[in-house]
Order: sequence, then structure tokens, then C-alpha cells
Amino acid sequence: MTDTRRRVKVYTLNEDRQWDDRGTGHVSSGYVERLKGTSLLVRAESDGSLLLESKINPNTAYQKQQDTLIVWSEAENYDLALSFQEKAGCDEIWEKICQVQGKDPSVDITQDVVDESEEERFDDMSSPGLELPPCELNRLEDLAELVASSLPSPLRREKLALAVENEGYIRKLLELFRVCEDLENREGLHHLYEIVKGIFLLNRTALFEVMFSEECIMDVIGCLEFDPSLPQPRRHREFLTKTARFKEVIPISDPELRQKIHQTYRVQYIQDMVLPTPSVFEENMLSTLHSFIFFNKVEIVGMLQDDEKFLTDLFAQLTDEATEDDKRHELVNFLKEFCAFSQTLQPQNRDAFFKTLSNMGILPALEVILGMDDVQVRGAATDIFSYLVEYNPSMVREFVMQESQQNDDDILLINLIIEHMICDTDPELGGAVQLMGLLRTLVDPENMLATANKTEKTEFLSFFYKHCMHVLSAPLLANTTEEKPSKDDFQTSQLLALILELLTFCVEHHTYHIKNYIINKDILRRVLVLTASQHAFLALCALRFMRRIIGLKDEFYNRYIMRNFLFEPVVKAFLNNGSRYNLMNSAIIEMFEYVRVEDVKSLTAHIVENYWKALEDVDYVQTFKGLKLRYEQQRERQDNPKLDSMRSILRNHRFRRDARTPEHEEEIWFNTDEDDLEDGEAVVPPSDKMKSEEDLMDPISKFMERKKLKDSEDKEVLGKSSLSGRQSPSFKLSFSGATKTSLSSPPSSASLNPGSPGSPGSPGSGARSSPPATAVTTKGGLVGLVDYPDDDEEEEEEEDGESKEDPLPPSKKSKLSS
Repeated sequence: MTDTRRRVKVYTLNEDRQWDDRGTGHVSSGYVERLKGTSLLVRAESDGSLLLESKINPNTAYQKQQDTLIVWSEAENYDLALSFQEKAGCDEIWEKICQVQGKDPSVDITQDVVDESEEERFDDMSSPGLELPPCELNRLEDLAELVASSLPSPLRREKLALAVENEGYIRKLLELFRVCEDLENREGLHHLYEIVKGIFLLNRTALFEVMFSEECIMDVIGCLEFDPSLPQPRRHREFLTKTARFKEVIPISDPELRQKIHQTYRVQYIQDMVLPTPSVFEENMLSTLHSFIFFNKVEIVGMLQDDEKFLTDLFAQLTDEATEDDKRHELVNFLKEFCAFSQTLQPQNRDAFFKTLSNMGILPALEVILGMDDVQVRGAATDIFSYLVEYNPSMVREFVMQESQQNDDDILLINLIIEHMICDTDPELGGAVQLMGLLRTLVDPENMLATANKTEKTEFLSFFYKHCMHVLSAPLLANTTEEKPSKDDFQTSQLLALILELLTFCVEHHTYHIKNYIINKDILRRVLVLTASQHAFLALCALRFMRRIIGLKDEFYNRYIMRNFLFEPVVKAFLNNGSRYNLMNSAIIEMFEYVRVEDVKSLTAHIVENYWKALEDVDYVQTFKGLKLRYEQQRERQDNPKLDSMRSILRNHRFRRDARTPEHEEEIWFNTDEDDLEDGEAVVPPSDKMKSEEDLMDPISKFMERKKLKDSEDKEVLGKSSLSGRQSPSFKLSFSGATKTSLSSPPSSASLNPGSPGSPGSPGSGARSSPPATAVTTKGGLVGLVDYPDDDEEEEEEEDGESKEDPLPPSKKSKLSS
């Protein structure tokens, strides 16, 4: 659609009284059958989707502002605005609205505000307008009383606004202000303060346009200096004319743009500094003032962005080595404010804005600025950098990777950021915290792109660990060469805590990159030196780092921990903490409890074998005794020949029904109709669904065939068993020689303990919790119903071998199935 007259932006007012962009499109008006009336329709210019469909209600108050804005309320807390690209388009739609409501298009508001009382309705019929007293010095008190009495009533407020607007009253008042100031008439000045403050609360754009014009705005600010509640007048005009200087770091050739910048600064100053803080009742009365500033900022950014010569000169001077430091300081502050203003743009325009800055070379310019010694300039550059990272981290990552092919590691942009984080002189490390957040965003795989021929995650993380990680970890490695931290002051500890926080994030999200780095550089051992710090927050950061590593349950990490005896500093910290019940105590106990609950066998054995004597007296929690019990159960399995042979027998008869994944089996298990089950019972389908007994078939295969028939009507109980876990329902049979089988509910004492490591019920075997092994006993031995998840290929081979080698006689098979 080429018609730019109807091109609009749609805004809605949020709960914070700020305007939110809803998109850009083209507006039209027409009859909508569904809404039973003439409506405003806005379709997005990008995809043609409907951004707005609003019926023009006869009683809705539409307001025209600044020649290109139409504002109205659709509900009590739902304000809408259309911002037109051209005045002609705004006039066309305004005429349509006025035509529907039967109003003259010359008005700026189509309706008087409703909700007036019956008395006011009567007054409205008898007195169509509000008559203002003559603008004379002796009538200022009457005028102030009239304004104050009109503000509580929406109807009277509207009449007052129209009267002030139509009679050109504001300019007359400002002339009177100059007279009062020359005569030092304090009483008259106090009345003018109340009058002008009241005019602001009328919330009318037409009045603001007069008050904020070049010739009036300073006198308006002068009126607001004489607050009756203050003993002395404020000096706002002196500040704006003498202290606040407008600096054109790059000459602005467009006079309209220059005037708009002046106006916006002064109106913002009035809102923030001059006007008293509005009460709860007055807060909504200044919404038009917020809107005035907001749309001014949008216009300024658009006009600057369209001025290619201006931006070209800006970046040329920023990167020119001959530019003086003071001048560069001003340029950076301007660019920072420019980026801050861009936050008012809608998403599509903000994309174009940052793309323009990128093409102009903002990242190389920031690199030059960050290398300067001026702390204020670096701070401003950091703020600009944060806008870029939040907007498009991929753009920053692409730049630093290209840069690494030409420059040394020391001058890479990302390494400059790390160095500024490390060298932050603020005792509270405010800048370091901000920079650490930016680094975290840059190394976060969640916002990295992956395409068919390019994987940003792989490329950038390889780059980061090769060129940057050594810079990030340098303070940590330098401070942990001994058994205690070399420097243990508060600021150093805070910095190390920030670095550890970022490394912990890497452990969670970077898999093999960080794993290789930790193991090759022995990072964990160096981190655990910090558990001896006098600052508890740093010691806890070190523990959290180790806890994240253990939580991965990665045997590479576990072997590294055991090989280097890295639980030793943790146990020392635990013992040094003594009997104090604090975060340190709880964090360490939780770490050991995790090893016990998750049954990490290698770490359990390592802890008990090396640190049991130090921990055996701790009895206020059962964690360490539980670890010892886990360990003894493991040893019992290894040392008991009977159990060992039993495991061997069970493994020799592994069987799985098919090559389904465990997740698929679990799904089938949980989808089984549970209405036919009694609590905790294992199920075997009845024999009447099976083939005839004359078919020679291996008992294991025949049993599994029975298991496949899930919908059988009668099911036979083999033994009590808890089905609350997520154990896969594929059972295996193994025989130890028998002539007659019978079911027995309690498992034999030689059967596998379901809670011990290695059994199906233990966390180490892959299931969270599982039923105890139900045993089928015979005269000569014991049969276990257990599942050993192994490779499907081996199981299929065993199935074939067993069916050929030694099939049982039909009589035994019938007894089993009975």
C-alpha cells in the first residue's frame, strides 16, 4: 500500500501510564456488520493482519492532538492512540469521526466528558459556556478560585479548558506575570502559580502547544517558581538559561529538529522538576503531558536517523584518534542519550535504528572508547553496549569472532569488557555486576542461532574458551595458589563470587567446553580453596559450583573429583564450621545427601573409604550413616558369592520384548488399565489366551508372550509389589533348577534388596523408584522377576539361543502357566 497519508502507529496506554507500541499499519473507516456500525480498521503493513478494529461510538470522546494524533478511551482503563505519518491523513479520519458523531471537524474534542451530576446537567442547559473574569491584576484571585473549583468536575474542567483556549487567555496571563514580577507583587505571583498549575491539570494538548511554544515556555516555568508553600521562589529559569547548556556535538542543520530537542528537554524538566509531585487524584490528569514528551522523542529519533550526514560525522569523530578527549566524551554521552530515546520506538523501527548504528560502525567505535582512561566515558560506553547486547546479542558475537581473526586477544572487545569487570574500582562493584550480566547474555546458548550451514553455539563457544576464558579465570587462578585465598578482602571476594557465578552458569549450559576446561586446568581444586575464605558468601559460591558439577552425574567429573580427592576441602570446611547451624552447614550436608539419594556409587565409595572416620560421629542427620549403609550394600553384593552367582544367573537370561525405548515402555505401562489391578500386584495374563501346550516353546519366551496381552479379563497374582515408581514393566525369568513351581509372596532372603545399589529399585540403576523384585520359588531354588536394561541385540540373540538349546517338557510349562 503506497498511500502514506493513512499510515499510522497504534498505541495503547499501559498500567504505568506509558504508551506501548502495537504496530504500524494503514487505517481506514467503513461499516462493520459484526459491530453494527462505522468502525476504524488498522491493518499491519507487514502482513496485513488486523491491528485495530474499533467502532466509532456516538458518545465516545475522541481528542485530536498535535495535528497528527487521535486519542480516545474504549473502556475505563483502556486508552488508544493513532499517530499519523501525515497531517492530511489525520484530518481525513477526524472528519469521519466527527461525521459519525455529528460534530464540527474544527473542534479538538468531540464530546464533553460524561459522569456529571444532575445539578451540572441542569447548569449545562442553562449556561452553555463558562465566562472567565477579565485578565486583570485585581481579578487574579477570582480566577484562581474559579480554576480550583472547576478541577473536581469533569464537565466544568472541560468548559474551563475551552474558555481558556478560545479567548487566548494564556498569553494574557503571561503578560500579567511579567508585570507582577516587575512590581514584585508576591500575592499576584502566588495566584498565577495556582492558575498555571491548574491549567496543566486540564490535560489539554491544545493548551500545551501554546504553553510550550518558544515564546511562552520560559514564562510558564517562571509562573511555577512562585510556590506559595515555599519561603523563597525557585530559580528554574536561571538553571535552564545559565547552567544547562545545549551542546551541539555535531552541528544540527535542521532548525525544526533543534527546536524540537529544546522543547522536549524543557518539558521533561517541567514534568520532573518544576511541577509538584501529583497526588493520587491528580496523577491521571497529566497523561497528555506524558504523551506529549513520548511522541516528541519518537520524532527526534526519526529525524536524526534520517539525517545520514549527521550520523556519518558522529561516528567519524568518535573513531578519529585526533578527536580530543572532551569532545569524545560529549559524543559518547550524546550517543548514549540517542540510544535511550530509541527505546520509545516500536519494534520494527528499533530494528532499523540498531541496524543503522551497526552499519555505521558502532561496535568498533565502542572498542576505541572502552580503551580510554576516562571512567565516565567508559561508563557511558558500557550503557550503549548493554543496549546492543539486549537488542541483538548475535550481532555482537559475530563482530567479536570476526575481530579475533585480525587482532590479538588482549584488544578483543569481549576481553576489554572482562578486564573492565575485573578492574572495577567501585567498592560495591556496580559496574562489574552490569558487565557480568552482559557476558552471561553473550554466552547463553538459549539465545544463539542455529542454521543449516552455521551453528553459532559451536563457533562462539569454541572462540570464547580459546580466546577469553583464560582472561575471565585469571583472578581466580591468581588468588588460589595456596591452601587459603591469597587476598581475602571484601572487594576481591565480591569479584571472585561474580566470576564463580558465571562459571557455574557455564557448567549448567556448556557441557563439554567447560568440562574440558575444568579438568585440564584443575579449576575445581582451585575453586575449593575459596571454602577457606572468611567471607561466607564466597565459600558458598565455591560449594555451589561443586554442587552443580556433582548434580550432572557425569562420570568424567566424578573420576576427576576422586582422583584429586576434592571432597577433602569440603569435609575440612564442614568440620571447621563445627556445630553451627548455618548456610554452610546446610549446603555441605545437602551435597552429601544428594550423593546418597541419587546413589552415585563411585562417589559413595570414595567418601566412605576416605572420610568416614571424620564424619562417623555426625548423628544429628542420618546422611552419613545412610552413605555408609549404601556403601556396605555395595560391598555385600561384591563379597557374597551366592548373591554374585544369582546376579550372574539373572543376567544370563536377560530378555526384552522388543527394541522399544524405555520411555515408550513406560508410556505403555502407565496406559495399562489400572482398574483391573489390586494395589501393588504384578500381573501375568492367564494361560487361556496362549497357544496350545503342544507347541514347544521356551518358558521365558512364552511368559513374555503372555505379558503382551494387556487386555486379558482375569489376571493372576504373582506377588505383592509397589507400582508407584516408573520402572519399565518388562520382567525376566531365570531358573535355578526345579521340578515343580509355586508362587511365594515374600522374596527369599537371598533375593536382591530393591533399595540397594545396582538393583532395579535403586537410583543408580536408572529408575527413580521401582517395585521390589517379585520372586517365583521352586523346590530347589529361586526365580526372580527383575529387569536388567541391556542392549536389545544381545537379548534377541539370547532369546534365539535359549529357545533352541533346552526347552522344558510340556508338563513343566503347564504347571508354570497354571
